[in-house]
Amino acid sequence: MINLSEDRRGLSEVVSTLILLVVAVLLAAIVTYYATNITMTRTTTEDARVSKYHIWVNASGSMGAFKLQNLGGKDILIDKVVIRGVSCAWADVAYYRVQELDDVTGDFVLTYDGVNFNATMVGILAANWTTSGDSDIPMRSGETILFSVADPTNIGLDDIGTPISITVFTNNAQWIIETNVESAS
Repeated sequence: MINLSEDRRGLSEVVSTLILLVVAVLLAAIVTYYATNITMTRTTTEDARVSKYHIWVNASGSMGAFKLQNLGGKDILIDKVVIRGVSCAWADVAYYRVQELDDVTGDFVLTYDGVNFNATMVGILAANWTTSGDSDIPMRSGETILFSVADPTNIGLDDIGTPISITVFTNNAQWIIETNVESAS
């Protein structure tokens, strides 16, 4: 015969505490995984590469040039170009959006007509370069843009051979490279 008045216990306190802890940890892990998955799928990283960079100087002035590639999975906005810690005015920055058929494997060539510098990429016509005026420059994912900076204000003859930085600022990042100042003579 069954005695119904007996006090029967279920699980011990230790076992029930462990079960509650395991359930809480599993729920926290699921929420963390879900939040990470949502965040990672909705954000793509910004990745740019600065290459073929030069700064030239002679007694009449200076000139800078570099190639920028957007290697990331999203479009970026170029906020400013800074050479040796001084922001370059957009009026002094010319750029060229590289077309599919353009060969940009060469390097920049500097020409000087006795009055003005001109930095162009081998095979790219100087007439196709534009300035942005006062606005930032948008750049599509996968795009390459060539930049030339006329007369960065803080570069002089005594800087030849000195390493200086060129920094490109975008919405979310800074892309910094360092180069030696070259003689334009």
